[in-house]
Amino acid sequence: MTHDFHPTMLREYDIRGVVGDTLSDADAYAIGRSFATMIARAGGRSVAVGYDGRLSSPMLAEALVRGINEAGVDALNIGLGPTPMLYYAASTQPVDGGIQITGSHNPPDYNGFKMVFQGRPFFGADIQAIGAMAAAGDWENGQGSAESIDIVDAYVDRLVEGFAGGAFRIGWDAGNGAAGTVIEKLTAKLPGEHFLLFTDIDGHFPNHHPDPTEEKNLADLRKLVAERNLDFGVAFDGDGDRIGAIDGEGRVIWGDQLLQIYAAAVLQDRPGATVIADVKASQALFDRVAALGGKPLMWKTGHSLIKAKMKETGSPLAGEMSGHIFFADRYYGYDDAPYAAIRLIEAATRLGQSVTDLRGGMAPMVNTPELRFQVDEVRKFAIVDEVLARLAAAGAKVDRTDGARVLTEDGWWLLRASNTQDVLVARAEAKDEAALGRLMTAIDEQLALSGVVRGESVGH
Repeated sequence: MTHDFHPTMLREYDIRGVVGDTLSDADAYAIGRSFATMIARAGGRSVAVGYDGRLSSPMLAEALVRGINEAGVDALNIGLGPTPMLYYAASTQPVDGGIQITGSHNPPDYNGFKMVFQGRPFFGADIQAIGAMAAAGDWENGQGSAESIDIVDAYVDRLVEGFAGGAFRIGWDAGNGAAGTVIEKLTAKLPGEHFLLFTDIDGHFPNHHPDPTEEKNLADLRKLVAERNLDFGVAFDGDGDRIGAIDGEGRVIWGDQLLQIYAAAVLQDRPGATVIADVKASQALFDRVAALGGKPLMWKTGHSLIKAKMKETGSPLAGEMSGHIFFADRYYGYDDAPYAAIRLIEAATRLGQSVTDLRGGMAPMVNTPELRFQVDEVRKFAIVDEVLARLAAAGAKVDRTDGARVLTEDGWWLLRASNTQDVLVARAEAKDEAALGRLMTAIDEQLALSGVVRGESVGH
């Protein structure tokens, strides 16, 4: 018995497809069988399984568990919940790995799989190995058991363990995503007043798309904060591993700005610690971490890559522009948006300022949001290589950590290829609007030399 996956499914950080088109229950079975085979050959015996609120998730979970069991490995089903609850299970239960079925922040007809293997991120070559094993039918045989447990309350209790935050008036927008029930239980345990939006888990996402990094999806939260005169608001993506936030004046607090707040608090307890952010982050963040006595480290975009770098460097805190925030300080080192919300409350309390004042006190920067535009999948990495070659020939100052981050007198601009989609990603930051215009012109000129016109920005 062998299985071939659709060529678009096996991504850098996860496995993802369109249900009924590129993703089926047969794929879920093969993923379970391959992953469990890898676990068994590494001496493991059990895998935790969780799933999000998409309509296809229970069907995929059933097939996944069957594949795990038929490789002779036990499955511990933790049921419906956010991805970080699966990470929590993999960190605290007697299992050797975990798989979360989730379409994350993608449209309702998408679904996919995020994995953790014996306490480490599972990505890149690991995911390609799943495809190779399935294509060869290189699977173990056996009959494992399947057990279901409810860990929602234990997970929520862990979120508030040692909580040292004050009482605030906060808006919470779960976006009908998988974190809804957790947010209801969590806010019931916190001091202050809490106003909740869209906590009913609904795979149709009837109110707005569950991606808090797109400003249009924060409109309901912004309205709630304004009408109720709240201190701030937080929002979550479809599977609860990415956070969005706005302050009391309705200003977005982007991922790299949240990191500035977290770093100010964490570095009080961990002086000199390394704080990691991806190449899309503002220079203001790296400068702020240095000013606080920390060691700023710019790294590649991608939650799995960031987690691996945290383990390597012993970093207590990391984050991405996309809203993945990772705490190894008093926590497990994975991206957990409900926990990041807790730490925002604690940081404001510890720093003795409102979230609005913390946001307002940041160095003013003129920058673009993350710009994502479609290109030919076959050409995306080649375009970046061509740009890098031209920049090198011109003697430009370039950081090659992940694509091209180019430093000029006006500021910096970035061009990198997405690892998960047929898109190029650009961003620029400058001292004023005129300088920003020059940086964008430089990006467009480089793209034109590679035969590309920057089109309308697309979502993740």
